[in-house]
Amino acid sequence: MGVVLHAASDPANTGRSKGERMPLVNLLMVCGGIYTAQGIIGGLTFQGLPAALRANDVALDKIGLVYLAMLPWALKFLWAPSLERVRIRTDNSRRSRPIVLSGQLVCIVLLFALAMSGVANFYLLLGLVFSLALVAATVDIACDGFIIEQLSRENRGWGNTAQMGGAYAGFVIGGGLFLWVVGAHGWTVGLLSLAVFLLVLMLPFVFLAEPQPNPIEHAHRPSLRFALARPEVRVGIFALVLFDVGIRVTSGLGSPFLVDSGMSLKLIGLLAGFGGAAAGILGTIAGGLIVRKVGASRATVVAIMLQVCIVGAFFLVSITQTTNINVLAALIVSKSVVMGIGFVSIYSLAMGLASSRQAGVDFTLFQSVDAAVAAIGGFGAGMLAESFGYAGAFGFAGVVSATAAVVIPAFLLKRLNMSHEVERAS
Repeated sequence: MGVVLHAASDPANTGRSKGERMPLVNLLMVCGGIYTAQGIIGGLTFQGLPAALRANDVALDKIGLVYLAMLPWALKFLWAPSLERVRIRTDNSRRSRPIVLSGQLVCIVLLFALAMSGVANFYLLLGLVFSLALVAATVDIACDGFIIEQLSRENRGWGNTAQMGGAYAGFVIGGGLFLWVVGAHGWTVGLLSLAVFLLVLMLPFVFLAEPQPNPIEHAHRPSLRFALARPEVRVGIFALVLFDVGIRVTSGLGSPFLVDSGMSLKLIGLLAGFGGAAAGILGTIAGGLIVRKVGASRATVVAIMLQVCIVGAFFLVSITQTTNINVLAALIVSKSVVMGIGFVSIYSLAMGLASSRQAGVDFTLFQSVDAAVAAIGGFGAGMLAESFGYAGAFGFAGVVSATAAVVIPAFLLKRLNMSHEVERAS
């Protein structure tokens, strides 16, 4: 590629100078704390709680209701404009800090309530979990808007590394560490421990002095209509869907495929849990380095090429019916690395496509599309494998990934560059 994608050409950018952004080190500390806290809530909801509930003999059909907590994350784009109107004042000043801190405090209170409620009243517990997810998803809108505004174009890769690395670390704490504490000391201590983690992780934001852009007379009114009217957002959504489908289908079948290939649940747990998190963090660091070196657009092309390779490897292993434990372990760990690189790359690109007038709305829209693709991809993966076998499902994922590898660099990124400032690669 001969072009590098730059930040969106946006009149609102004229209200901020580089000197008004936070120092990178401070920003990464804040970013890591915010997204580790979000990851803890995600890990608790989707990994820790289902296991803890089953250990307390809660019926599987009831446990399945816990996954309704995914809905706020998929639908948060609906209330993102309203929250952005609160965060961005009419004079263009920002109030991200009070929104994030108040949301984190509510999450801590809800964790305390969960600790006190126990598992006896399941529907009370379900209501608290759904409320926790709703507050966390809402806080995430303000977090994303703040981080995007503070990151310069050249530092977006590091910002996404801190974001995704924090999310992986939080998932390990909220899922794995929580279950260990519950097993050793009980339900109440496990949840109170997570509340303490959240309290500590919010401290960098407590002492933050949020930089402010220059005031203007008539600030923009954030809206979904404005987001969808921008070609950057529409094309970005299409690119994200193409980018996501193949790896989401493959990821959705990863654990069942290992089971049917003869791997023990204990080993799968180690690989998909702590091993997968470590590999994911390694991938986010690598992704940050790649974005820093070649820019978000080229990094996205590198990531989709790697996805083609890993999905192709799953297809080959499925048709050869390989049961070698070392090959299977290498495959699942490599997938986590590739997904880490992919997340950092595509989200760095998405940050560049978000308007500084309403960064929280635009970026939330991308995240909601990602969540929807993940949900549909996971569901569809099972249907494909049931109808056409693992080879058929992985083959479909490979075709979509290969299509993305052609369409994204050849058409979508060129289309995006038409509405961006570009520089020729030397």
